[in-house]
Amino acid sequence: MPIAAVTRIDVLVLKGASPSSVSLTLDVLETANRLHKQEGWAEPFQIVISGSGAGATRAFLSIDYPQAHDGAPDLVVMPSLRPIGGGVCAERFSEDDAVAARRQLAAAAASGAQLATSCTGAFLLASTGLLDGRRATTSWWLATMFQRHFPAVDFQPEANVVVDGAMATAGAPLAQLDLMLALVSRYAGGALAERCSRHLLMAERPSSARLMASSFLAASDDRIAAAERWATDRLEESFSVEDLAEAAGLTPRTFARRLHRSTGLSPVRFLQQLRVRRAIDLLRTTRLPFDEIARRVGYSEPSTLRRLFRREGAAGAREIRGGGLALAS
Repeated sequence: MPIAAVTRIDVLVLKGASPSSVSLTLDVLETANRLHKQEGWAEPFQIVISGSGAGATRAFLSIDYPQAHDGAPDLVVMPSLRPIGGGVCAERFSEDDAVAARRQLAAAAASGAQLATSCTGAFLLASTGLLDGRRATTSWWLATMFQRHFPAVDFQPEANVVVDGAMATAGAPLAQLDLMLALVSRYAGGALAERCSRHLLMAERPSSARLMASSFLAASDDRIAAAERWATDRLEESFSVEDLAEAAGLTPRTFARRLHRSTGLSPVRFLQQLRVRRAIDLLRTTRLPFDEIARRVGYSEPSTLRRLFRREGAAGAREIRGGGLALAS
């Protein structure tokens, strides 16, 4: 399937960036470009590497990435930083390269770019103020520190990946993988994201990329994004499509039309995906029994949730729980 336009991506690498996070970011993007080119289409992503760690990254990978785009980037991805002393040192953000990175992120946001990061990268992004009043996440073991430093952020400790408008954050360092697959799905299509996953030998690894794509798409419409936030806070409750439309400030008919235009989903399917995504996050981050998780996302019958897992292409609960907790250990 051809891509309408090339997405300009700036991979912002700072000194002390997590090698695995950098590698995952570039591996997924390069795989997407290669697979799409093999089908006879133009590469969907134009990649540049910037930041204080850019030179070392280019030298290590022996790839001559450009240093800048001709225009403003469409997307800035910042790999996570290696923790300092078991946490994140606030003084790190006052160093020259971090100050420059914060200016770069602010300028990109002002130009309308999507910003995405994971784990400790969420701390630097939050230090710009761009996450104030927005939902975000980071690694579970940094949760207390994050909340203490950034009380204005609506912290989502149970989520693996959180999208709020133009801001996307992910949890533990290897959550960068889910984040990148979701970005590929958002900008180049779910089919290419699935192919990337298979090509990178992750066919059996649980990934929420397909489910996350709808959240990225919903963020493009303020009313739909508002309805998503409203529903996400009430998944345990019983509410109707009419209630969802009212939360968006729209009539049910207009809501359904705008939702389909933004995400390609019906209201019922959109809500089901929200519930499945939350269930996956709870499986990865808690030891709650599956029956309790089903109840917490609004299903009295666990079999209903299992059926939706199969339909959405998610792995089984045991595989998700094993993979998710392994990342957090």
